[in-house]
Amino acid sequence: MTVAATLDVAPSFSREAWQRNLPVYDAIRTMPFNEALADGTLGVGRFRHYMVQDAHYLIAFGRALAVAAAKADDADGLVQFAEAAKVAVIVERSLHTDFFRSFGIAPADFEATEMSPVCHHYSSFLIASAHAEPYPVVLASLLPCFWIYAEIGRDILGRATRPNPYDAWIDTYAGEEFHEAVRAVIASTDRAADASSPTVQARMHRAYAHACKLEWMFWDSAWREAGWPV
Repeated sequence: MTVAATLDVAPSFSREAWQRNLPVYDAIRTMPFNEALADGTLGVGRFRHYMVQDAHYLIAFGRALAVAAAKADDADGLVQFAEAAKVAVIVERSLHTDFFRSFGIAPADFEATEMSPVCHHYSSFLIASAHAEPYPVVLASLLPCFWIYAEIGRDILGRATRPNPYDAWIDTYAGEEFHEAVRAVIASTDRAADASSPTVQARMHRAYAHACKLEWMFWDSAWREAGWPV
């Protein structure tokens, strides 16, 4: 069962947020980067660009998760998001030892490559939201990265050409371990939304929608191998 398949019983915020932003998810699912990744024809240069930028992004994502843990309104949330921050950093490090080695990216090349404009925007948005916004809005800004990756991973798994040079990436995000973590984040976000005022819920929806758009922009930037124009 995919995460989206649980929406018929999900509380209101996640159900409404997913439906409101379904066109963005569909655009991500069918964009050239993910179509080529699924059929195994994605150029190595594009995947390298994606991996390097993703490694930069995960550091910022981990920092935002750590702030979410500090703002958590109960001990369970503190543990959940502190652990998620730890996992984000572990995954970032594994990129260096596994994906980077497999795709010919030297540590020095990573260090010498700055964030792309989109990666910088997305990272800055998450860090700023984590520090400036209340806990429910912080969770809403973080949720699309978890949820969309889970859904894209399962979608690609269902249509991927196998063997595929990107099998390890597909298996990571389509795997049950990742989906279990995503369901927990959805549940925490819904609990936070249920305890929030309509004003805060509206801010949650704005943060969620903005992050969804940035997810699309991140993959599009990798497809174009985009850098700073000046």
